[in-house]
Amino acid sequence: MVKNMREQSTSTQETRALGARLAQIASAGDVYSLDGDLGSGKTEFVRGFVEALANGAEVRSPTFSIVNTYQTPKFPVYHFDFYRIENPNELASIGFDEYIYGDGVCLIEWGELFSNRLPNYTKCIRFTSADEDRRVIEAGFSF
Repeated sequence: MVKNMREQSTSTQETRALGARLAQIASAGDVYSLDGDLGSGKTEFVRGFVEALANGAEVRSPTFSIVNTYQTPKFPVYHFDFYRIENPNELASIGFDEYIYGDGVCLIEWGELFSNRLPNYTKCIRFTSADEDRRVIEAGFSF
């Protein structure tokens, strides 16, 4: 049975804590699509995820580089941002398939833009700004 998760976050710290919770159950080979508007908490969620696995790692938004890699003791974390990608050929040019079918965990901001390139087992997490100080984070699985 799939159990949906719906959490509210009222701070950056709470959003990061949710990312840290996911990091505790993630396994090599997992792919997560992080979808939602600009400023809805996707990058802060990734910061919490990476911090939980690699204390002291500085997480930057990969908006211009498309992908950032973070080495952790458990597995590499590949942090993608599809926001500025205009066509799927750009994904092929960076070797996207090697990442998503590789030995790490992929966290993909704006994954919905190229959902047809994501594997069937991708887990989607939706970020919504409820108001200026509150975010709603929903997933079709629990963590």
